[in-house]
Amino acid sequence: MRVAVVGATGAVGREILRVLERREFPVGELKLYASARSAGRSLNFRGEEVVVEVLPETPLPADVVLASAGASISKQYASLWARESVVIDNSSAFRYDPEVPLVVPEVNPEALRKHKNIIANPNCTTAILVMALFPLHRAFRARRVIVSTYQSASGAGASGMEELLEGTRRFLEGHPVEHKVFAHPLPFNVIPHIDAFQENGYTREEMKVLWETQKIIGDPTLRVSCTAVRVPTLRVHAEAVTVEFERPVSPEAAREVLRQAPGVDLVDDPAQKRYPLPITATGKFNVEVGRIRKSLVFDNGLDFFVAGDQLLKGAALNAVQIAELLASVPR
Repeated sequence: MRVAVVGATGAVGREILRVLERREFPVGELKLYASARSAGRSLNFRGEEVVVEVLPETPLPADVVLASAGASISKQYASLWARESVVIDNSSAFRYDPEVPLVVPEVNPEALRKHKNIIANPNCTTAILVMALFPLHRAFRARRVIVSTYQSASGAGASGMEELLEGTRRFLEGHPVEHKVFAHPLPFNVIPHIDAFQENGYTREEMKVLWETQKIIGDPTLRVSCTAVRVPTLRVHAEAVTVEFERPVSPEAAREVLRQAPGVDLVDDPAQKRYPLPITATGKFNVEVGRIRKSLVFDNGLDFFVAGDQLLKGAALNAVQIAELLASVPR
């Protein structure tokens, strides 16, 4: 397949290139695009240097476009690209469009049948959540979900990671910590504020988890409440999840379901200090799930902990997996 990566020099764009390599995606021709500021740079792909080009205002010479340049760029150009290519968009531009499928391949691959050359990649927090929630929902029917997130600096891109590293260095050297990317200094801090606050008191990041989970799972009656918090880790979003189910459920039954779930690693042995951690989930394709225990609040309830690499399953990996599904269909 002819592949174009838009936003190739960003954190997600670079990760897309690594995932294409790691999964041996059938790339026949590769085109890389970015802003004029980044054009002319070269990125390595399969041992060769590929020059980054300025994004043109025309359709792109590609079968599939992997876009990670932000919602404004996608809103401006995706319809143009879609004339000749299938666009897999990592931004929020089309996630809530009823005509655009929002896809996690392990959860709702059948949604791809309805695509009109634009496919949306979910928010990273949602993608990581549904990897654990969907197999349990299918087995026991989730009714209410309460999520508290521990989101890494990578959720704000390369600039977020740089701000955390530079701020940590300045803090340790006894200098004032400046912040531009985050609402407050992030080193040695947690910030319960990601994205803009809405009229109901939730942030848009928190509402995305509700809207997107319902759309991906296909259940508009599922009730979801989220508190999204930025924490001073570089990569991997972690989530503490409480779920009330319609059917009786036990930790043992949940473990058996998750043990067989695609894309999930069951890491659940507290006696041996084994549970999901950002440090062990970093760079891993699968999402880690553990700390599974019976809820003390809901009769048919569970509490568990999830950790997934925000740049992989939360972004680049999911996009490439969608492209793999497209590549597997005869053209």
